[in-house]
Amino acid sequence: MLISLDRVRSGIIALIALLGVAGCSTAPIEVGEPVAPEFPADKVLIDDQETVGQVISDPWEGFNRTIYRFNYRFDKYIFLPVVNAYETVTPDVAEKGIHNFFNNIREIPTLFNSILQLNAKKTAETGARMIWNTTLGLLGFIDVASGMEIPRHQEDFGQTLGYWGAGTGPFLMLPILGPSNVRDGIGTGVDWYVSKTIWEGMTDLEAWQDWTLTGLKAIDERANISFRYYETGSPFEYEYIRWLFTTKRQMDIER
Repeated sequence: MLISLDRVRSGIIALIALLGVAGCSTAPIEVGEPVAPEFPADKVLIDDQETVGQVISDPWEGFNRTIYRFNYRFDKYIFLPVVNAYETVTPDVAEKGIHNFFNNIREIPTLFNSILQLNAKKTAETGARMIWNTTLGLLGFIDVASGMEIPRHQEDFGQTLGYWGAGTGPFLMLPILGPSNVRDGIGTGVDWYVSKTIWEGMTDLEAWQDWTLTGLKAIDERANISFRYYETGSPFEYEYIRWLFTTKRQMDIER
């Protein structure tokens, strides 16, 4: 894998300049077999005696529940065994460095979206984190920016759309990626495209190296998500996850 510091620095400078001119789900995991709800969703009450169905639009619930069950099985029989093997063979110090490296890459959509949200503070702090971690932090393997007390932010295009007034649209369960909605699903695609374009401009990787990094990034991300499908023991876990995700995303936009 050939990544020069000069090329990375040039890429960051070009990124900031480009964005200045122009203006991330996680997949859950389950333990045990899925528990089918014994009662209809419209009997699950939340604040003000409003039902979950009245608060969150879910016209594709049948499809979403099917994907939820698929994600559970993929997580249990494929994803988690790979993650467990990775954690077993990788020394803690190396695992931490790898996580820092990918966190540095994840700063790209945060910088891009902080600019689009006209948030000068987050833009400056995220840009500073990328520069310090990429240079002094050896491409991000060492998180020197946190040691300098520069806060880390997480912004994505779904939040940017929400910031500018776009509604969530119906709830949507994405394969492998987990809970989302139409707005955030579109945002995920935009963030992926922007990050991929910038990453390819900053590196010179063979196809197999690129795929290896993509797979390792997914493993690292899953290793740092504690959620496990059907671990709540509740027959209403789907409704709970739907409400929790929607509430969190609204809080992310408002903060």
